[in-house]
Amino acid sequence: MRKLKLGLLCAATLAVLTSTAWAGDAEKGKAAFAKCAICHQIGPNAQVLVGPPLTGVVGREAGSVEGFPYSPGMKKLGDDGYIWTEEHIDGWIANPKSLLPASPMALAFPGVPDAEERANIIAYLKTFPN
Repeated sequence: MRKLKLGLLCAATLAVLTSTAWAGDAEKGKAAFAKCAICHQIGPNAQVLVGPPLTGVVGREAGSVEGFPYSPGMKKLGDDGYIWTEEHIDGWIANPKSLLPASPMALAFPGVPDAEERANIIAYLKTFPN
């Protein structure tokens, strides 16, 4: 009986953690996005800078912004159907080197180690759908 209760408690805790994993604060994310804005714009009039515009990035296929000169690795991700889900964005901005070690972003950006800050950035990105 005790093992069953412990198992149910663990399952309930996992369900809560999973359901709130991407429940970041978009307003805090806007402030945190300042480190991204050095290379990326977002919004209806976003332009290509060093990196592609991030408007509509959540749910977009990797390497798919028309006219942006993606690295070979990013082009391959897109060709393979890699989609920028919240989970993929989280991993990418946590440590770009873990996905594409030789990409320009991996070479220039150390990542965002704080999980809450990443969740906030993702919440902000989600306020700019295509």
